[in-house]
Amino acid sequence: MNYGFLIRNDRCIGCHACSTACKAENEVPLGVHRTWVKTVETGAFPDVRRHFQVTRCNHCANPPCVAICPTQAMYQRRDGIVEFDPDRCIGCKACLQGCPYDAIHIDPESGTAAKCHFCAHRVELGMEPPCVVVCPEHAIIAGDLDDGDSEISRMLAQHKVTVRKPEQGTRPKLFYVDGEETGLHPGATAPDPGGYAWTERMGPTTGPGSNASDGPIRIGSGRVAGEMVRTAYDVEHRVPWHWPVPAYLVTKGVASGLFLLLAGGFLAGLIPFHAPTFLAGGLLALLLLAATTVLLVADLERPERFLWVLFKPHTRSWLVRGAWILIAFSSLAGAWWVLEGGLWLGWIPPGPVEALRPWLLGAGIPLAGLTATYTAFLFGQAEGRDLWQSPLLPAHLLVQALVAGAAALLVMNPFLPLPPDLLVLSWWTFVVGLLVNLVVLLPGEFGMPHQTDGASEAAESILRGRYRRHFWGGAVLLGHVAPLVLLGLAAIVQTAGVGAPPLPNGTDLGSWAAVAVGLVSCALAGVLALIGLYLYEYAFVMAPQRVRNS
Repeated sequence: MNYGFLIRNDRCIGCHACSTACKAENEVPLGVHRTWVKTVETGAFPDVRRHFQVTRCNHCANPPCVAICPTQAMYQRRDGIVEFDPDRCIGCKACLQGCPYDAIHIDPESGTAAKCHFCAHRVELGMEPPCVVVCPEHAIIAGDLDDGDSEISRMLAQHKVTVRKPEQGTRPKLFYVDGEETGLHPGATAPDPGGYAWTERMGPTTGPGSNASDGPIRIGSGRVAGEMVRTAYDVEHRVPWHWPVPAYLVTKGVASGLFLLLAGGFLAGLIPFHAPTFLAGGLLALLLLAATTVLLVADLERPERFLWVLFKPHTRSWLVRGAWILIAFSSLAGAWWVLEGGLWLGWIPPGPVEALRPWLLGAGIPLAGLTATYTAFLFGQAEGRDLWQSPLLPAHLLVQALVAGAAALLVMNPFLPLPPDLLVLSWWTFVVGLLVNLVVLLPGEFGMPHQTDGASEAAESILRGRYRRHFWGGAVLLGHVAPLVLLGLAAIVQTAGVGAPPLPNGTDLGSWAAVAVGLVSCALAGVLALIGLYLYEYAFVMAPQRVRNS
């Protein structure tokens, strides 16, 4: 069996009986919807038309929400129905990012994911979903697509049908007869900031009372039905992930970058082993890995279930794989740090630790690299956010980690002076990394044309829209240009100071001042780079989530 839906848009009258029946049957709370009727108006007065489109889960043959779910709370049955189990859901909201159709929401009462599940409890008893039963025009048809004699199979053979976003490769099984392009493609109409036909419209991340319209019925900004195409009614979807996600990208980037620089530099023979510096850097990396875990857990709707990622794992999900990587990296880095600390304090004899050191550091390098980059593969599973589907993202995250690690070392230097070789390695990694990152950002991520409307809209929002200040003022100016300028000024001051004559008492004040300026400038450059990195990650995470998928 292979269940699917057919929507007769040529019959739908927009009565909303289906959405009402769905709410009643499944006890759907207020403010969220498993089924809703999107309304789009086309034409100019007096030649206007109103189009209705029943919108819900597409029960895809290749459902991305199932692949990304870390606990198999979202799963596909043998009969093709994409079902969910609230008792396994941890509220990570990854399935919301994976769905290209905005069909999934977080239940405000349970804190778990929910959506249309084909009323499987009725189908198993040989009954039709209530939305099918209640429709007065028989505009909704449900049935077995594998049965050639079923009504839905006959209808599919008789009518030309369309689906939403076929380019995503999800193979949706929600088919539309006489599907209106402006309704199927959310980017075809711009959102009306005033309101909908029967309700006030709120922004996707705002609460009640914000961005309210001038009245309960406000059709447009000009004359009635004056726009050629406008959405008269739709359901708002809130942004699932917020500031903890960009913050966790920064914390794990700094942690992995620190380890990569210290371990890689030592094993490559570029820097000597300096116990205080390595112990301080290792401790900072471990603390940031702990902060990464706290941020990840804090973003869950059901944080008390966070261990289910380990105890009830879905191994295809990069949330699970990322958890394994973080645990492996933290465990190895922690074991290395404890051994080095015991050696430094004289509690452990030097022979075994010194013999293990290159092996532990060498094993930690690939784990640190995976820690820096695995989020790119997680974002790659988020089929609903096209901008995140960038092939440059793994390399970009690795470069960002090296820059962040070098920035952290430069910030540490005034408090714990780095060995000269490590300072040189950090300085050059920081400078070259910033320049490479600028190239990846401007001609790379945002200079090339994007493949889909969703990616283009998100990029436009970052470059010239809502997040332009985060990008240009924060990421580019504060995070790249200002640190490079500070380092350049520090180099000029140091060059001038070294050549200055000493004071009569023999004090080389010029050299001392040059060193102080260099320390402060490098530390400030590191701080600004980390702030700029967070502002970029915030824009990169938030902008794609504001692109409408319904």
